[in-house]
Amino acid sequence: MPIDDRIEQHTSSWSGLELLEVQPDDPDGRTPVLFVHGAGHGAWCWENWLTATADAGHPAYALSLSGHGGSGGSLLRSHLGTYADEVIRTAASLPRQPVIVGHSLGGLVVQKAIARYPARAAVLVAPIAARPGLLTLAAIARRHPGDAAKVMAGGSLPMREDYLFEELEPEVATGYSGRCGNESPWAQFQVLLHLPARPPKGGAPVLVLGTPDDALIPIDDVRDTARRYDAELIEFPGIGHDLMLDRRWAEPAEAMLGWIDSVESIAEAA
Repeated sequence: MPIDDRIEQHTSSWSGLELLEVQPDDPDGRTPVLFVHGAGHGAWCWENWLTATADAGHPAYALSLSGHGGSGGSLLRSHLGTYADEVIRTAASLPRQPVIVGHSLGGLVVQKAIARYPARAAVLVAPIAARPGLLTLAAIARRHPGDAAKVMAGGSLPMREDYLFEELEPEVATGYSGRCGNESPWAQFQVLLHLPARPPKGGAPVLVLGTPDDALIPIDDVRDTARRYDAELIEFPGIGHDLMLDRRWAEPAEAMLGWIDSVESIAEAA
């Protein structure tokens, strides 16, 4: 169950996908924000940021991709293109063009989605790199060699606590890790071999959030992605890969929301 009773859970009639929603108390037409989770996670992982975003006045939504969270669909038949299509269709169903926020694998999915859909803006949170993700596989192999071998054999990468968190209390970290599930083997292979996405359609601005203490995505990859998009990069030392769940989750959330405010101000002044 959601941690906040303001979070509404929907299942799309056209796709069977789970969508969590939090509306602000005083709607004033501000830009909606759509959150896209990473490998093995679901819409549930955004609950902290959903409520913070709604408290800041934005309609907030979080999607569970096929085979994740409360969504139907088959992981064996899903790939990055499947996920990008789901993000685009969900974004297009919202009342206004959203800012699309993607974490980790979801960050790569968002890169592919905004190449085809004119989002208001995009935020990439500890994203899989725009370039092929071989450094990510190397980081996994250094920490847990068996996990890297499992991925190469078509198995799902385990969402271990030491991959995801730096400061979270052990029992809380274990609880979050236990909510994670499997990932599409096709999507995992594509991470290693994909080509960079085209530039954002319509020139959508991009923000990148990362941490030098990420155990899955090397910070050099995150910085390279920021350069590719000519994006502002904000780093949060001491926070783990799951910036939206680790103990100091409010810090990157506040940075994101401040940046969205600046994007809206620029648009209003134009």
